[in-house]
Amino acid sequence: MKRTNGRHAGALAGMLLLALAGCSKHESAADGAAGGAGAVASPEGASLAYEHDIDIQLDAAQIGARVKAITDACQAARFGDCAVLQVGQQGGEYPTGSIRVRIAPKGVEPIIGLAGQGGEVASRNTHAEDLAQQVADTALTKARLQKEHERLLAYQDNKDVKMADLLVITQRLSEIEAGVEQASKEAAQQRRRIDTQLVTMQFHTPSGQRSRSEIGEALRESGTILTTSVAFVIRAVAALLPVALIAWLFGWIGLRLWRRRQRRAARAG
Repeated sequence: MKRTNGRHAGALAGMLLLALAGCSKHESAADGAAGGAGAVASPEGASLAYEHDIDIQLDAAQIGARVKAITDACQAARFGDCAVLQVGQQGGEYPTGSIRVRIAPKGVEPIIGLAGQGGEVASRNTHAEDLAQQVADTALTKARLQKEHERLLAYQDNKDVKMADLLVITQRLSEIEAGVEQASKEAAQQRRRIDTQLVTMQFHTPSGQRSRSEIGEALRESGTILTTSVAFVIRAVAALLPVALIAWLFGWIGLRLWRRRQRRAARAG
């Protein structure tokens, strides 16, 4: 009987362990899915150019090093194809930093994760521009120019073409070739905007740290404010003292004259 109870207990323990292991696997899978859920990629066949704006609160002492770390990671293609477009830093009491990169979609979340390490993502905005019409217009323009180029080349090879017409055709071919080159550049730029994403990261010090800095700044400036106030009072006294002396003198003379008249009036009465 005891052996039977022991077997049942062992079986229950084994089932419990398997259940816990299964839950652990599901949680790990869920965590992994949550980690990749933030990545946004253009749907198949769509022409969407994604842009991300992230505001990060980070300790003032870490901002400069963090901007450099992101720059190095991007230039080393640590998270995939990446190009640094803009880097900025500002010191002082409230240092700030910014960096803008164009990166492959799979690298968006990792580079934002690097930017936010040890800090807080205060805000994040993602938006996309639909380039479908621009892509279609560029392709149509390029195709039209290429067809015209082919027709003019065929006409140029005609033996009956006149010299004046030949000069006009040559000039028009040059214009078409320039147009085709420009259309190719626009198509490449549009393709780059679709295949990569623009990420702008702004770094600021936390509000609490800014408040402490403001208090410290106010304490440091209190001596200067006191000195300035005392200097203002001294200047005011120095400026008003002559006027006060003259006013006192005229008042004293006026009082003496008034008293003398009073005495004369009393004697006469």
